[in-house]
Amino acid sequence: MILYVRFVLDPSSHQGGAEALLPQLTGLLGEFTPVVQADPPDAALADLRGAVRYFGRGPAELAAVIRVRALARYGVDCVIGAGPNPMLARMAARRAERGTTLVVTDPEGFLRDRPVEALEGVGRATARTLRSYGLDSAGRIADAPLAVLQRILGARAGREVWERARGIDRTPVVPNAAARSVAAERAFPRDELDRNRHRQALLSLTEELGARMRTEDQVCRSLTLTVRYADRSTTTRTRTLPEPTAHSATLTAAAYAQYEALGLQRARVRGIALRAEGLMPAEQTAHQLSFDPADEKARALEAAADRARARFGPGAVFPGSLAA
Repeated sequence: MILYVRFVLDPSSHQGGAEALLPQLTGLLGEFTPVVQADPPDAALADLRGAVRYFGRGPAELAAVIRVRALARYGVDCVIGAGPNPMLARMAARRAERGTTLVVTDPEGFLRDRPVEALEGVGRATARTLRSYGLDSAGRIADAPLAVLQRILGARAGREVWERARGIDRTPVVPNAAARSVAAERAFPRDELDRNRHRQALLSLTEELGARMRTEDQVCRSLTLTVRYADRSTTTRTRTLPEPTAHSATLTAAAYAQYEALGLQRARVRGIALRAEGLMPAEQTAHQLSFDPADEKARALEAAADRARARFGPGAVFPGSLAA
């Protein structure tokens, strides 16, 4: 049985939010099983198959102990999903309420009425294609012949979607796996209505994420923007980048475009978070050459700034607009 544990912490109560505590929180899970995979910024997967036999307790009981220890030690509540594989555990956690555990014991029944978009790996374009053929739920996809899915989506993608609709996920829980995403957040000291302050926060976030990825020789495929409001509601948008990158200027332009697309009017913003997703080694990507000398100059300046930060610290170089 696999647990997916999402740690719930108000960013204003701890600098850096749950991501800063994630190593300690995953260490807590390590008290029950050595097979723990962090899922930044605020979650982790744990394979409890050995723990269930060792402790003689079911996944719901072990989840309850994990929740109590997280609250007692770190003041962090949990939303926990449990299932026979990582996909079902994550889906269960998305449907569970704060402070509860949802255990999937009947994968077919759990998935049957779920919309096609709920399946992992099914984006908007794939969902539109499937809906155009009347395959608008996991149950209908599971009932369809595999050959039909493969004709619609291709051999590999068709099989993956068909298997996931049947609750099949062959992905293992990998301890110490390389992070698939990296995130940062800026919380305002008070409800912030100034759009310029919002954009400053976005610039600061893209500079931080870009520098972190370049330090680790990684690039990202997409950006996810989350805006948190005074009433604790949130808006989240994801944008796929034209090409994988860690170039701060490109990340900033994409983040600004996502923010402008929200059309916020006098919104009382409590915090802004940005996540770089789909991380991959920079050496595995190719950069589209540009004839614009300004782009090449910006990249050269960025490389020089990275060298300065490596020598003198992360605050050695930053955009002038962030100096205020």
